[in-house]
Amino acid sequence: MSGRIPRDFIDDLLARTDVVDIVDSRVKLKKAGKNYQACCPFHNEKTPSFTVSQDKQFYHCFGCGANGNAISFIMEFDRLDFVEAVEELARIHGLEVPREQSNRPAMSEQKKQQQQDDYELMEKVTRFFQQQLRQHPNSQKAIDYLKNRGLSGDIVKQWEIGYAPSEWDKLLTTFGTDDDRITQLIDLKLVTRNDRGKTYDFFRDRIMFPIRDRRGRVVGFGGRVIDSDGPKYLNSPETRIFHKGYELFGYYQAKQSHRHLDKVIIVEGYMDVVALSQYGINMATAALGTATTPEHLSLLMRSTSHIICCYDGDRAGREAAWRALENALPALKDGVKLTFLFLPDGEDPDTMVRKAGTDAFLEMTDSALPLSRFFFESLLKSHEVGTPEGKIALKAAAQPLIDQVAGDSQRSMLQAELAKHTGEYDRFKLQQDIQQANRSSAQPRHTAKQQYKTQISPVRTMLRLLLDNPSLAAAHPQCAPQILADSGVSGIDVLIDTHNLCLQNPQSNTAQILEKFRDHPHSSVIAKLLLQEHLVKDDDADTVYCDSFAKLLDWHFDSRIETLISRSRVHPLSQEEKKELTLLMMERQKS
Repeated sequence: MSGRIPRDFIDDLLARTDVVDIVDSRVKLKKAGKNYQACCPFHNEKTPSFTVSQDKQFYHCFGCGANGNAISFIMEFDRLDFVEAVEELARIHGLEVPREQSNRPAMSEQKKQQQQDDYELMEKVTRFFQQQLRQHPNSQKAIDYLKNRGLSGDIVKQWEIGYAPSEWDKLLTTFGTDDDRITQLIDLKLVTRNDRGKTYDFFRDRIMFPIRDRRGRVVGFGGRVIDSDGPKYLNSPETRIFHKGYELFGYYQAKQSHRHLDKVIIVEGYMDVVALSQYGINMATAALGTATTPEHLSLLMRSTSHIICCYDGDRAGREAAWRALENALPALKDGVKLTFLFLPDGEDPDTMVRKAGTDAFLEMTDSALPLSRFFFESLLKSHEVGTPEGKIALKAAAQPLIDQVAGDSQRSMLQAELAKHTGEYDRFKLQQDIQQANRSSAQPRHTAKQQYKTQISPVRTMLRLLLDNPSLAAAHPQCAPQILADSGVSGIDVLIDTHNLCLQNPQSNTAQILEKFRDHPHSSVIAKLLLQEHLVKDDDADTVYCDSFAKLLDWHFDSRIETLISRSRVHPLSQEEKKELTLLMMERQKS
């Protein structure tokens, strides 16, 4: 689907939605005065600090600071991106999500129906493989294999592991009821047609692992050989719904197990992911028969602050780790830690966790090599820095990689390490000190009085009141912050933008106004303001709003009067300035 979702549709969708219903369907709420309460679903707590306002269509947790509207809640709770959350909310209301015109044609109804049919068929095939594991005459060897690998019945059921029958056309005859369905099976690579026109099942006599995308839809399969014939793993080829460079096995399940993923372990195989989960380690994921791609790592970096790449300690494992590192650098942002765990020879995560146990394995992940150490250990193996030529070669190899790093602090840290290895650290440190000094001198200094003044600023009060009750802007036209656009008052631009938005949308609620600020430059300021506890009663909102604007005018008048008086001490004021000063003095006497 291409094209942006129209803003009017999002506003209408929020107007149709009661955030209480959305939250209550996922977290049981209890009435508490005008609002509703529950223990926060986004962090562990025993005493409820999570509040949902039906009036404002807004939720807020006083414990962890989580806040937002119905769309934000679905994004956070169901772990969806913005578009997916809007689509889910629209589905609840039985609405189609429209798209604005773009250079690419929108998805046709026929194509949307085809996509839905594809996902439904993949779910049916998943159930089919599970049924075959229980009922097929040859399934005992598959069951014995799983038992020998130490998997319990519960874990097999949890991961929906199945068995692809040994017959050439068992799946084909089960689902290929007509030519259209056979064509769909071929398109989804569930069956294959050779050059001679013979059609047969793609997966045969294998342990089957369904691959779910981040929305939980089955998009492909991984098949593990039972006997020694054939490749060890056979993965679904690329299809119209499956792109292996963007999908990770176990990622959906890891997100379901953790509201917040403190860390994610990237392993090499399906069995590693499943075995770790049996030992209570529900944070592992695996690439699908390909190297860990930049898209994989970007996805994980949006979900966690610590990624652990776990590989075998042999040459192949270290080469795979280096490829992962190269792919990670362009996406590596500040605040994300990437580490590398190399297991002893002959061990993989499956065997290691069974041998060492959960706690010992987790301790190993905690002591994994930091990216910087693995980065330079790998490069120093092929560059001798004991000579000037070796230092130059190391710098030539490392610098282009370091330059790709997205995070400023991460890039600076690697640059410092490189400078140490090349004997240029003193020069590097001097450059850093000069840059820091220049930045410090350019930053304005704020006195304690000014900081305190900002905290109690009428700008903040007006902002919060407008967010709580957007109709205040239209109800009090005399309170027009636009007249102070050039006043230099801190935060006035945010207040003006918010006031204009509320003036244009007087019937909007907090949720709708907040949605309009989702991608706005002031969104972080708005979010921080909403995190603060608000003590103004609803009955007092109009009075406090008007009083705050009056105080804001007083601030401006006082500042302008002081400026004009100071200017008069240096040189005579112009007639316009004298007139302005007189008017300001008269206005101040009135107040």
